[in-house]
Amino acid sequence: MSRFLFVVPPLTGHVNPTVAVGAELAARGHEVAWAGHRGMLEALLTGDARIFPVVDDALTGRLTDDPEHWLALRGAAALKFFWADFLIPLAGAMLPPTAEAIARFAPDVVVADQQALAGAAAARRAGVTWATSATTPGELAGSLSGMPKVEEWVTGLLTAFQRDNGIADPVDLRFSDQLVLAYTTPALFGGITGLGGQCVFTGPALGGRREHASFPWDWLDPDRARLLVSLGTVNGPAGQRFFRTVVDALADLGGELQAVIAAPRPDLASGGAAGDESPGGDGTAGVGTLDREVPPHILFAGHVPQLALLPHMSAVVSHGGHNTVCESLAHGLPLVVTPIRDDQPLVAQQVADAGAGIRLRFGRLRAAELRDAVRAVLRDPSYRAAAGRVRASFAAAGGAETAANHLEKLL
Repeated sequence: MSRFLFVVPPLTGHVNPTVAVGAELAARGHEVAWAGHRGMLEALLTGDARIFPVVDDALTGRLTDDPEHWLALRGAAALKFFWADFLIPLAGAMLPPTAEAIARFAPDVVVADQQALAGAAAARRAGVTWATSATTPGELAGSLSGMPKVEEWVTGLLTAFQRDNGIADPVDLRFSDQLVLAYTTPALFGGITGLGGQCVFTGPALGGRREHASFPWDWLDPDRARLLVSLGTVNGPAGQRFFRTVVDALADLGGELQAVIAAPRPDLASGGAAGDESPGGDGTAGVGTLDREVPPHILFAGHVPQLALLPHMSAVVSHGGHNTVCESLAHGLPLVVTPIRDDQPLVAQQVADAGAGIRLRFGRLRAAELRDAVRAVLRDPSYRAAAGRVRASFAAAGGAETAANHLEKLL
């Protein structure tokens, strides 16, 4: 029996695959623990999971408390915030408690998320074997390769962080030289040239996590198409405008479909007066009007048990979060993707290139184009066929079982 320590950032989508891989390792008799944000981990893991709290709550709050600030950033400003104001400070805050967790748990292997740089750094300082958990495709695809000055700046940040913390021989903490677990496949990812032999495409690692949300299953009509609409954790004015557009787009389609929107029902008290125009300029009614006019075939369900719900869906509208996209394709569901930032445009383009969905613009989304796209992925069998091909590649890749196999080879 060996010990595996997963080190994860305070981002749900980065935790989810490790839950499935950890459950597979535990089923094989290994000891497994997580180092990350306690509250987030407790919500996803079983009650007997061993957790080391290593994430600074104040820093986490900067993203969760004011999402409109970072959602508004684009280009160089977004990269600067992401690295200089989030990833590096997060790594610095996580490093001492992560090092303590390694000392206490004595893992044989540390599995560090690409955005939990402290996991890789602490493992190197302790002389412990480490692997990378690559939950997003951006770094694997070399998203900075076309911006050499930015790549050089990022490399400088990683080098300085390691030298400041007693690592004399800095490496790229985003990539283990022994094992990189990529939760996708070439059928979605595209070309794999330039990736080292240590990169293993496992496909999505599903299952194992707790889903607390309830759902009114009797509401689903088996005689109509069913659409899941999810914007991840995005909220505030940007999310409100998006959901108003969704309702406007789907309002007249009650005879064709039902739509489950994974967001709270808009609040009259927080929206504009009835009849206000959307500040996004999309011509739809304000939140007040929306709250009174949501048609019966559209359900605002708040948090949903996504893995349990997807087998009942016909298609998905998503912002391009890698987890939601891969979970949807793992069920053979075509997508309409409206990316916002970070790696989401890349993921959306991968879906479009695979033929498994349609990419639209988030900031300029219009109800008519969304309506047309939803009808297209539901009516044109080519989208479902392409999603089925990706699903088959995921199944062949092996998911959590394959990831566990390769982690065991590091022992």
